[in-house]
Amino acid sequence: MSKEHLETHLEQGRAALFDLDGVLVDTESQYTEFWESLGKSLVPDVPDFANRVKGETDRRIFEVYFPDDYSKQEAIRAAIARFEEKMSYDLMPGAMALVDALRDSGWHVAVVTSSARGKMSRFYAANPDFKSHFDRIFTAEDTPRSKPAPDPYLVAARYFGVIPERCVVFEDSLNGVRSGEAAGMAVVGLSTTLPDATIAPHCRRVVPELSALTLADVEALLAV
Repeated sequence: MSKEHLETHLEQGRAALFDLDGVLVDTESQYTEFWESLGKSLVPDVPDFANRVKGETDRRIFEVYFPDDYSKQEAIRAAIARFEEKMSYDLMPGAMALVDALRDSGWHVAVVTSSARGKMSRFYAANPDFKSHFDRIFTAEDTPRSKPAPDPYLVAARYFGVIPERCVVFEDSLNGVRSGEAAGMAVVGLSTTLPDATIAPHCRRVVPELSALTLADVEALLAV
């Protein structure tokens, strides 16, 4: 493939990259309760701990708040595993309709989540058809740096061979929208977790949920 042909191919490709919790799955209120309780117990001097860590991998949380405290890290991992075993993993209303519409229109469609594979196996057990809607699911293990760094979304773009300017990110957490913005992608913020005003500065558009968007709405974001 010539350089000119390759550049044209990259410019024509499109990728829709979805966060999982709070975007496709109605789990954020459960995680808020978990992290708020843990924060009050282990880091009481850190305000708004739950929202600070949302969108980050466990590895990133440990590095920032519990560095070198390996016994505490193991205790938190065990607590997370117990909690996630009991969670409900209901899909957001209308979310998969948008995913399917994008994929049917030729978009590359992927999940880019900070969740680890262990949690995802439990999620798949509750939603066995979920993976069939996506071209790829990227987890915490697929990138060395967590959101809010741009790495998770850039890894996904490179996988599909699509330039960042041709990617649309769907996120709900502050760390997530910052990650998509830092990657140079169009970001759609969902106010399922935080107020519009908190995430809007990092987004091209803010909506209450994915069902508020049409295929034409998403395609228009790349025309800006």
